[in-house]
Amino acid sequence: MKAWIMAAGIIGLLGVGAGAFGTHTLRPTLEAGGRMDTYETAVQYMLVHAPALLGAVWLRERYDGRWTRLAGWCFIVGVLLFSGSLFLLAVFELRFMGAVAPFGGASLLAGWLSLVLGAWQGK
Repeated sequence: MKAWIMAAGIIGLLGVGAGAFGTHTLRPTLEAGGRMDTYETAVQYMLVHAPALLGAVWLRERYDGRWTRLAGWCFIVGVLLFSGSLFLLAVFELRFMGAVAPFGGASLLAGWLSLVLGAWQGK
């Protein structure tokens, strides 16, 4: 569980850092290219799923650990794929990364579904 808490902390840390960097350093470039919204969406999803990962840790002891463990992995993979691809799309204009984002989104959805299944089948 320590690793999951550390992962949540790293995701939160990177989300706050990326948000500040985007606002204070990248804003002129991102706004000129019309990509600020994409960047902000990447930050938002990171910041939402850091506490979601903490929630999966907390629920792991109370419900089916198999499903909550899967939820944690799905949140981590989802943030990497979804937010990561949006960052690359926004900052470097790598358009093909737009095709990766849906896989990250599907992973995030699977994480939330795993929490539901863990609670439903849990103790």
